[in-house]
Amino acid sequence: MRLSVIQVIAALFAAVCLVIAFIAAGVAVVSGVFMLLAVTALGFIAWTALRRAFSKDRGPSSPPAPPSGP
Repeated sequence: MRLSVIQVIAALFAAVCLVIAFIAAGVAVVSGVFMLLAVTALGFIAWTALRRAFSKDRGPSSPPAPPSGP
């Protein structure tokens, strides 16, 4: 059975669509990984800032006394 021209064009079109779909899926996976890394980094920054803001040992709240002496 010989393939007609339309069948060959349809097969090539399907192959191109498949390649584009795989590229899009790969981009989506890489984008998702970087999104998770960004969310993790932002969470870490927020957690450290909150931990520092609510910690008990923030240091002296008043400035140190000037040195006494001649």
